[in-house]
Amino acid sequence: MVSIEEFRKLAMSFPDATEEPHFEKTSFRIKKKIFATFDEKNNHAVLKLNEIDQSVFCASSEKIFYPIPNKWGKQGWTIVELSRVRPEMFEDALIRSYETVASQKK
Repeated sequence: MVSIEEFRKLAMSFPDATEEPHFEKTSFRIKKKIFATFDEKNNHAVLKLNEIDQSVFCASSEKIFYPIPNKWGKQGWTIVELSRVRPEMFEDALIRSYETVASQKK
């Protein structure tokens, strides 16, 4: 299980990361682009993963990681059930999300 405090601490540890509101969610950004959001109501995160990382995480733990069931999911946006994910696995996924977005051109 990962708490919002752990999520926030890890997300904000990345270089140039910022925390900003995003509708009813909390977003974490690099270069003004979202790499993760936290949905308090549903206690889950949404991470931006590349196609390969998304398929690996989803295949390894279908009840913990799964694509958003719409066009955003096909673009790599992946739901993470924070009440089920192991902290080490979440950290790995969040790092990959940050790196995916940080490497994109402006």
